[in-house]
Amino acid sequence: MLDANLKTQLKAYLEKVVRPIEITASVNDTPKSREMAELLSEIAALSDKITVTEHAGGDRAPAFALTSPGHDIHLKFAGIPLGHEFTSLVLALLQVGGHPPRVEQAIIDQIKDIEGEFRFETYFSLSCQNCPDVVQALNLMAVLNPNIHHVAIDGALFPKEVEARQVMSVPTVYLNGEVFGQGRMEAEQILAKIDTGATARAAEKIKTKAPFEVLVVGGGPAGAAAAVYAARKGIRTGVAAERFGGQVLDTMAIENFISVPHTEGPQFATALEQHVKQYEVDIMNLQTAERLTQHGDHFEIALASGATLKSKTVILSTGARWRQMGVPGEEQYRNKGVAYCPHCDGPLFKGKRVAVIGGGNSGVEAAIDLAGIAQHVTLIEFDAKLRADDVLQRKLKSLPNVTILTSAKTTEVKGDGSKVNGLVYESRVTGEIHTIALEGIFVQIGLLPNTEWLKGTIELSPRGEIIVDQHGQTSLPGVFAAGDCTTTPYKQIVIALGEGAKASLAAFDHLIRSSAPAEVEVKAA
Repeated sequence: MLDANLKTQLKAYLEKVVRPIEITASVNDTPKSREMAELLSEIAALSDKITVTEHAGGDRAPAFALTSPGHDIHLKFAGIPLGHEFTSLVLALLQVGGHPPRVEQAIIDQIKDIEGEFRFETYFSLSCQNCPDVVQALNLMAVLNPNIHHVAIDGALFPKEVEARQVMSVPTVYLNGEVFGQGRMEAEQILAKIDTGATARAAEKIKTKAPFEVLVVGGGPAGAAAAVYAARKGIRTGVAAERFGGQVLDTMAIENFISVPHTEGPQFATALEQHVKQYEVDIMNLQTAERLTQHGDHFEIALASGATLKSKTVILSTGARWRQMGVPGEEQYRNKGVAYCPHCDGPLFKGKRVAVIGGGNSGVEAAIDLAGIAQHVTLIEFDAKLRADDVLQRKLKSLPNVTILTSAKTTEVKGDGSKVNGLVYESRVTGEIHTIALEGIFVQIGLLPNTEWLKGTIELSPRGEIIVDQHGQTSLPGVFAAGDCTTTPYKQIVIALGEGAKASLAAFDHLIRSSAPAEVEVKAA
């Protein structure tokens, strides 16, 4: 299963293992079970510290558990962790084998100190780029704390279980049999939910921080670039972000970042954070800004945690999020058939009927991808024609299981109370109302800037974007903005990076000018 190059790399990694690893596999007579057994056999052959034993049946098969003699570890994969999850398997092997994790010591200590019994189950898909972060975080917690159990489950291999639990979005995490969370989460976010005092402790710590000279609000490409450029000037720099990486974390493939032919969003976000951490930048993650105020010569950012940050200048790089349809039923059936990431959630709709809302590049690409999984795809576009690139339109129109509806206005999401079962749209030509029977709806209609909290404080466009000048200056002197939350056209990663750097240089220039002493009159002798 593993090619020679991958085996060579994996063998080098496994040389870092310092204690035995025992793999216990639950198998049956299915092809996937034999595939899993072959994978485990190849892995065991690469290290004399790994042993594999098999037994028939079990709660889930194919599945395998990882542990080490003398260590109380409860970590299991139900399925075959290849694709995006192969890295999760490698890290699990290293950590179970005693190799220290590359995680801040404070987080390790917090995991070890958690009290109580926690049984986590994570449903993932191999094509989901958000799932590995969740799987890896919970695997680490299971390695470090014997009271934490984790099973990572490939939803595509256990369709009856997925159907019974009505899992329609990945990653979906269960804790002690109840839904714990959905979507991308890292160890810090999970700990904040199960360690009830974590948020209050973080807020108290933030309250003690001295004022910054540049405070960046938002941790996407624009925020990262702003932080690097500010730190290189030697000024006190902080970053407050809900999640470092921003929307890049939800991006499947990046193929237009010059000098990098191909990368994936999570990898790019990790590289951004590592670069920022090379400088003396105070990164405050899991922080949501709620209010911006000015007090004399400094600004204050009030956070949802109750803490407040002070700074002489502020760079707003809060990015954007997927725009919602805003129709009845959408919110009720969010993650119950209404989805926003076809790469992540598409495999859960194998053989089912789905719709894609939006005829731009994102919508057409989603429809093309889903056509290879779903029974039928209906693409619905409000405008009279699709707006996607011509090459994408030709590909879409060549697919036999795709219907394209233009001049169609989605008016309602229908469901049975627990999941989606239909969609209602109005023809903008005839005014007729139509209902489509389906099981999934993927919304791809653009972005909405994360700026609601700034209304009444700085000038926003009718679309809610922060109005900036050629220097990234907002209507409030000393406050700058960059990236997808601004009026700067063309929402692209490479543009956000440049705008973040420009806003940072402008903030530095503002600091110099505002701190310069008044001119002294020089009299002739």
